[in-house]
Amino acid sequence: MSKPARHSRFCAGAAALMLLALAGPAAARDTGLVFVSNEKTNNLTVIDPKTWTIVKDIKTSRRPRDMHFNADHTKLYVACGDDDVIDIIDVGKLAVVAKLATGPSPETFAMDEARRRIYVANEEGSSLSIIDMDENIIVREVPTGGEPEGVLVSRDGKTVYVTSEVGDIVHRIDAEAGTVDADVVVGTRPRRFAATPDGRELWVSAELSGDVYIIDRQTFAVTGKLEFLPPGMRKTDVTPVGLAMTRDGKTAWVTLGHAAHVAVVDVPSHKVLAYVLVGKRAWGVTLSRDEKRAFVANGFGDDITVIDAVSRKAIISIPVGRVPWGIAIDD
Repeated sequence: MSKPARHSRFCAGAAALMLLALAGPAAARDTGLVFVSNEKTNNLTVIDPKTWTIVKDIKTSRRPRDMHFNADHTKLYVACGDDDVIDIIDVGKLAVVAKLATGPSPETFAMDEARRRIYVANEEGSSLSIIDMDENIIVREVPTGGEPEGVLVSRDGKTVYVTSEVGDIVHRIDAEAGTVDADVVVGTRPRRFAATPDGRELWVSAELSGDVYIIDRQTFAVTGKLEFLPPGMRKTDVTPVGLAMTRDGKTAWVTLGHAAHVAVVDVPSHKVLAYVLVGKRAWGVTLSRDEKRAFVANGFGDDITVIDAVSRKAIISIPVGRVPWGIAIDD
């Protein structure tokens, strides 16, 4: 079935599902549960952090990838690339209760709940969809470079940043106008973002050039880059993707893909402090709310690694589904 036809048949059912989702709030919050999206098994693995056991397997639409909670953690939004939707999971029920229609192959997204907007990078559509969360409609489609991935919204909601993997660029988009107002060239195959809490720097992982580019947000120009080489690894193994930064802006965690390590970086000095051995093709990385643990999805290992952030040592590896993409924690 063609994607246009699939979208037409989808929309009527999606509206009904949205009404179900809005009928009543979920009861759970701050459960501590760890959610892992698995691309190839079309599910989320739910893990109890007290026992490190799997407590639930949530079936989703096909190819779940990026995940974000709403502000009160009653709902978890999941981009599902092969069905062109974002599934909405009730955290209390641990079940899919609604869907939002997107463009072709959504990969990552960012939410602006104050303005009731979701910004979705459509990998196959070379576009950014701006979705009205309440009406479940795409209000604007912004053309981008090929294979857009990373999405970040400024705190004031006025600016959206998007990476283009094929174009090796970062777009700066006026959120209100829905237009690209500037581009900056970075490394090869840019993936994800992290922003320093002071609002000055934007960090961008460049997978195939093996580095992280640093952009000054005021001038929107590249001011530096970080390079990595874990012990015993070849430079060609270093393929950075995931980024996570502590709330104080002092420490960043960078997954290094095929190099099977995570780099711990001192943000002010831009110096690597340590490398932590994890699993095969380290991909997504997430910090617990107290920032005492880092969680890494190992895409080719079909597991996640939990790291003690203080000692910078892996403490456990937990098998999940096939090709884990990302991790979200209800804390």
